[in-house]
Amino acid sequence: QVQLVESGGGLVQAGGSLRLSCEASGRPGSRFPMGWFRQAPGKLREFVAAISWSGDSTYYADSVKGRFTISRDNAKNTMYLQMTSLKPEDTAVYYCAAQLFNSARVDYETSYAYWGQGTQVTVSS
Repeated sequence: QVQLVESGGGLVQAGGSLRLSCEASGRPGSRFPMGWFRQAPGKLREFVAAISWSGDSTYYADSVKGRFTISRDNAKNTMYLQMTSLKPEDTAVYYCAAQLFNSARVDYETSYAYWGQGTQVTVSS
């Protein structure tokens, strides 16, 4: 079992920046790809970004490409999402997730076995 805890959400003005963190615990030594998803009010949860175990491979939704950067520090069991040039449409609850197997479909929710509780990001105009 893997436990994921997000932090770093908050209220920011449009054009500002935030860094989300996701700390993993429960399965020392496990090697799994991880990702970020988000869900805005009244909308389905959507893929934001994903990263391989080594961090060598990263993937982004078109809507955040060039503005968000995903990274991980395996020594700290922590994944990050650096968000810049934030827009009101980035407002959502952001969830981190971890795969159990190395699925190539990093943008599918069903590829992820473990989820955090979510952290709210609100971008004011």
